[in-house]
Amino acid sequence: MSEAFIFDAVRTPRGKGKPGAGALYEVKPIDLTVSLLEALYERHALDARRVDDLIMGISAAVNDQGSCLPRIAALCASGGWTDVPGMALQRFCGSGLEAVNIAAEKVRSGWHDLIAAGGVESMSRVGLGSSGGAWIYDPATSLKIAYVPQGFSADMLAALHGFDRATLDAFALRSQQLAARARREERFERSLVPVRDANGLTVLDHDEYIREETTAGTLAALKPAFGGASAAANAMVARQRYPQLDRVDALHTAGNSSGIVDGAGLVLVGSEKIGKALGLQPRGRILGTGVATVEATLMLTGPVPATQRALEKAGLGVADIDLFEVNEAFAAVPLYFAKALDVPLEKINVNGGAIAMGHPIGATGAILVGTLLDELERRQQRYGVATLCVAGGMGVATVIERL
Repeated sequence: MSEAFIFDAVRTPRGKGKPGAGALYEVKPIDLTVSLLEALYERHALDARRVDDLIMGISAAVNDQGSCLPRIAALCASGGWTDVPGMALQRFCGSGLEAVNIAAEKVRSGWHDLIAAGGVESMSRVGLGSSGGAWIYDPATSLKIAYVPQGFSADMLAALHGFDRATLDAFALRSQQLAARARREERFERSLVPVRDANGLTVLDHDEYIREETTAGTLAALKPAFGGASAAANAMVARQRYPQLDRVDALHTAGNSSGIVDGAGLVLVGSEKIGKALGLQPRGRILGTGVATVEATLMLTGPVPATQRALEKAGLGVADIDLFEVNEAFAAVPLYFAKALDVPLEKINVNGGAIAMGHPIGATGAILVGTLLDELERRQQRYGVATLCVAGGMGVATVIERL
């Protein structure tokens, strides 16, 4: 069986995902993707004709992100990408990491040699929920599966595990402080590809969403985002599955939940043979992947069993892992992960996360792989895990080794 090596990981900065307000609003998602394809070509003098496939996660594959965006992006990119097929996939928040995992699995099978995998999401242009679906929009289906909105699930998770508002806000402040420090110290520079316009002028060269001025006081002043008139109805649904929940306090806010942003990320995954043929130096390798399901009303605990499965495939335990990237969909998610697997917070999201930098849904998983590999290299550490909770009661995880 072939090894699946990581030759490179690139990403765009994350721009505020508000129409007309974020720096990347005027940049089409296909152009974000093209910029990364061309960056891989330029960084490695890459013969893109040798790339077997371009696999990308896109959570809302409609309108500007519709059809088969990866294939159309390949047709638009310079550097030989026109010969590369493309595939768009959807696993909600886990789409970008699932794309990387599929690439690794294809390479390890020996049937593919080199794949570019990642994701893109322009949330300012294609809003949350744009792709529709019975899960949310069909009342009969929602009732049958005891669906509640994700934000309410986050508040449920906090209630079940004793995370109060102060604890959630403290984690959010940590995320902002660590991300601001990482940006100042240029820890993201190896993976970061500035977005430029057709004239070569820089549109965005840093993560726009980070709020360095955040304090405990500003976080405490924010109103809960997922309470209101619908909370009572959501609580009734939740008690079908969790009768022990006498009440669910609205604790998550815009300050301790992931930000809505635009962005894209790609990881170049291939075999040892193709690396030698093209002069590509492996930076890491993918040792194990995992996907899991959990109870779908609570839905946010999936990173725990997904990580356990990925570690089992890799032949490693939690204690072997030096760094974890746990997507900060809501503050309760990494806090629960740390509690359930007895992982010190000092190993989790050491450069901040989606609370500070945002969560471009289809792209985040691929971005986490690059962030993780960069930090393992900076610290000269060996093993890392990237994982995300996924809507509908799923989780996805990847174990990597720095070389």
